Amino acid sequence: MASLLQGRLPINQDLLLMQKGMLMRKVRSKSWKKLRYYRLQDDGMTVWHARQAGGRAKPSFSISDVETVRGGHESELLRNLAEEFPLEQGFTIVFHGRRSNLDLVANSVEEAQVWMQGLQLLVDFVTNMDQQERLDQWLSDWFQRGDKNQDGRMSFGEVQRLLHLMNVEMDQEHAFQLFQTADTSQSGTLEGEEFVEFYKSLTKRAEVQELFENFSSDGQKLTLLEFVDFLQEEQKEGERASDLALELIDRHEPSDSGKLRHVLSLDGFLSYLCSKDGDIFNPTCLPIYQDMTQPLNHYFINSSHNTYLVGDQLCGQSSVEGYIRALKRGCRCVEVDIWDGPNGEPVVYHGHTLTSRIPFKDVVAAIAQYAFQTSDYPVILSLENHCSWEQQEMIAHHLTEILGEQLLSTTLDGQLPTQLPSPEELRRKILVKGKKLRTLEEDLEEEEEEPEESELEGEQEAELELEAQFESEPQELSPRSKDKKKKVKAILCPALSALVVYLKAVSFYSFAHSREHYRFYEISSFSEAKAKSLIKESGNEFVQHNTWQLSRVYPGGLRTDSSNYNPQEFWNAGCQMVAMNMQTAGLEMDLCDGLFRQNAGCGYVLKPDFLRDAQSSFHPERPISPSKAQTLLIQVISGQQLPKVDDSKEGSIVDPLVRVEIFGVRPDTARQETSYVENNGFNPYWGQTLCFRVLVPELALLRFVVKDYDWKSRNDFVGQYTLPWNCMQQGYRHIHLLSKDGISLHPASIFVHICIREGIEGVES
Repeated sequence: MASLLQGRLPINQDLLLMQKGMLMRKVRSKSWKKLRYYRLQDDGMTVWHARQAGGRAKPSFSISDVETVRGGHESELLRNLAEEFPLEQGFTIVFHGRRSNLDLVANSVEEAQVWMQGLQLLVDFVTNMDQQERLDQWLSDWFQRGDKNQDGRMSFGEVQRLLHLMNVEMDQEHAFQLFQTADTSQSGTLEGEEFVEFYKSLTKRAEVQELFENFSSDGQKLTLLEFVDFLQEEQKEGERASDLALELIDRHEPSDSGKLRHVLSLDGFLSYLCSKDGDIFNPTCLPIYQDMTQPLNHYFINSSHNTYLVGDQLCGQSSVEGYIRALKRGCRCVEVDIWDGPNGEPVVYHGHTLTSRIPFKDVVAAIAQYAFQTSDYPVILSLENHCSWEQQEMIAHHLTEILGEQLLSTTLDGQLPTQLPSPEELRRKILVKGKKLRTLEEDLEEEEEEPEESELEGEQEAELELEAQFESEPQELSPRSKDKKKKVKAILCPALSALVVYLKAVSFYSFAHSREHYRFYEISSFSEAKAKSLIKESGNEFVQHNTWQLSRVYPGGLRTDSSNYNPQEFWNAGCQMVAMNMQTAGLEMDLCDGLFRQNAGCGYVLKPDFLRDAQSSFHPERPISPSKAQTLLIQVISGQQLPKVDDSKEGSIVDPLVRVEIFGVRPDTARQETSYVENNGFNPYWGQTLCFRVLVPELALLRFVVKDYDWKSRNDFVGQYTLPWNCMQQGYRHIHLLSKDGISLHPASIFVHICIREGIEGVES
């Protein structure tokens, strides 16, 4: 079966050496370092490990799990062990999602190079695979798992076991018939290509064939005109359908003669439906498609809370990996809690807890390296400064020296602005958010004059209030209660103050106070509880406040497990920076990923016009139904190759159901689900229609979740996909499922038909 892919795999000396296997040290900490024998399997796509050469091997990882490979110099852990092992002998395998990195140390620099180069070659190969190659790879993986005695062929007994692994409950007689038909060599076993034919017969899509025949006059092919009809009537492609039909035939029709005659076979039709062209996510929303020239406060900004943590907030690990992961997934606002550290060097950690500490300069170096790998748009450093004067000077020094030209240290043109600059104007710039001694006006007036000694002394008298309690964010206090509250008072160093330009942190008292006393470049932070109560009491005022000033919302201090709130209710009020604990997977992060999936995942999404209008009458709690209210009809048709919930339960097969959830303003938030299909995760059929009414589609997100029905306990999560309403395509669409960590579960999908109608008549609330 490996031959399916091996013909396309690059032949390379490094890969041949990896297939022989090598002894390396697996490193988890300063005290945990163990020898392991790693070997690339003959399929070229999986790496196994054993305690020694010839020992009992276990799967370690698949190449498709790997995001990238880093040298030892880039590993936080290996740098700490530099006295024991030369950094050139170490390397780090970084996985997709939240899986921990794998740090390895080879016996020589040459052996480390073999693995680094070989793995990167394979990762690039997998990344560039087309749809067919990915399917071949998936089949190859299953063949390896089913071929128990590893002889390259499968008996009917092995096939039966494999069907269980693949989530298929099938009549034994029917399975044996398909097996015999596929066994063209009549050897009583299935080899590579025979197994592929067997798989094809298993995955015949009756619902797709029926759809194809509805539009095909002869049941054999779709002519160009028939395909154009399908694209116009069902897929709502409108005037572009004719040009699109030619493009799609050229892209998906497997036969050259079909391409020449401009016809689409059933195989070509299925290929189209399963591809990105047939995806529910509208391809026009994939690149940067929004206006990026509006002021920063007109955008939702992908924001992280306690970015340094990769675990919980009491004793979890702090790591620069938190910053690297957040920035690589498109996050544009990261949080840095800074405290006095040893030897005059500030450290980053969650104050007054047992979380580990990392040098501030390491954090800044990681940000400098990774800030613009995913997006060119500006990165905001939200500083929580708890440091003494001397160490604040060191903070300013590191920011200036390490970030260099990337750091924005004065207004863009040296002039006093009248509004915040746009993401476009701030491309590849890093902005500091924090306390500031003076106004921007005072800074600009005196920028060219050297402050005299007496002036500096005067500045030193300005007091910066720092919270010394468990919650590191500024509290929203009334002026009176503020006077009563005991605080640790420290002096803000002018060098650090000067680096805060457009994002001066100020305490929030009331919307009236902000309007009267604050400027557009000042920003307030709100705990989730405070933001919720403001939305309830003064929702419209909050919306108007967010049209001229930035707001940051952060999770409450009681979320010591790094759980998340639902970000949607804060987006509904126009809050731009709704900070999430990105290390924690779940519904809330699915919504965050879903919103920022559009616009090239650049981390900035333009708010709807009614959240950008200074005179907006919009109230998130009591939205008046605009004329754009819509009705959504979703027919959930079928599922394909759904994964098992628990791989260890070989006998159990999922009983899948599909839940469709809408998140938006309160009246729009709803969920409905299909019934469950018993014992079939391979090709379940539902054919059920769900109906929703949506008053404010501009704010709505859709989440499709597949669950494994269990009458004894909570239904288990199988997979999900979340997207903004305005990025949804109508017609017959596949939804390609993602894991809890947001990683593709290819080829798992659900097949749906989407229909959007204007108005909400006849729909029950």
